[in-house]
Amino acid sequence: MSTDVSIRNTVPRRPTSKAGPALHHGKNGFVLAFLLVPVGIYALFVVSPYAQAIYISLTDWTGLTASQTFIGFDNYVRLMDDDQFLIALRNNGILLVVVPAVTVLLGLFFASMLNVGRRGRSGIQGVRGSGVYKIVYFFPQVLSVAIIGVLFKYVFAPTEAGGIFNGLLSAIGLDALAKPWLGDPNFAFWVVVLVMIWSFVGFYVVLFSAAMQSIPKEIYEAALLDGAGRYTTFRRVTLPLVWDTVQVGWVYLAIQAMDAFALVHIMLGISGGPSRAGDVLGVALYRAAFNRYRFGYASAIGVVLLLLTLLVAVLFLRAARRERVELS
Repeated sequence: MSTDVSIRNTVPRRPTSKAGPALHHGKNGFVLAFLLVPVGIYALFVVSPYAQAIYISLTDWTGLTASQTFIGFDNYVRLMDDDQFLIALRNNGILLVVVPAVTVLLGLFFASMLNVGRRGRSGIQGVRGSGVYKIVYFFPQVLSVAIIGVLFKYVFAPTEAGGIFNGLLSAIGLDALAKPWLGDPNFAFWVVVLVMIWSFVGFYVVLFSAAMQSIPKEIYEAALLDGAGRYTTFRRVTLPLVWDTVQVGWVYLAIQAMDAFALVHIMLGISGGPSRAGDVLGVALYRAAFNRYRFGYASAIGVVLLLLTLLVAVLFLRAARRERVELS
């Protein structure tokens, strides 16, 4: 007993310091000093332009004079009465639904085929030549949006202008299907949708492939032994285990779909195509600002686009949220 007491008494005690709050305060000041510059830069170059755009949307500024008259929410009221703005808003809504849905489904399908598409001698494998396919699918990502727009503008050009797609239809005896695709109000916008999906799919094939490669092949072997088919394995095994990646990709695609300005401007022109049927909010904003010199009105369109993008991101994150699946 005495030995235990002596040992306990010889154990050094941690000295108490009365300078704890002072040190904590000094640490906070040190961190704030380092954050001051980057936060200031962020506020100057990111937050400030947003604030200025919101204020300009409440004025009648033309962009050519220094004077700005505050008119309140008049620009937003005019937006609701502008039929062309409503067409652009509708087209953005179509892009928001169609492009992410089709791109994610195609990306998951191709990634599944490239990683777990067949059962080989060494277990679950991708289809033959999967490495080459990944390069082919990813190829559109090395092209800029401008190149893609110009390329497909000539692909879907009229037959008289040497349109490649119409020439292909003629070569296989389907001349009756040849149309001025970008000159027809019924098809122009959907051609842009098709091109957007083509340009996005490759990146998400690689993204989903990386997620699938982290899934242990033993799980697929166990599913096969239990008699699960391809569809059941994909729905019960693959999709839950890559859902976090799908969720991130879906949100990013939704944001990309809201910004179709470059493709529409290059392929359909500043007017948004025939009868302005392919108009989107980005093109409407550009036209209002630099064709009509109504910067206040254009800023109102920009604010609406900003709010829609934020709303879409929040809703998609909440709708796609699921419980995490952890591998033990």
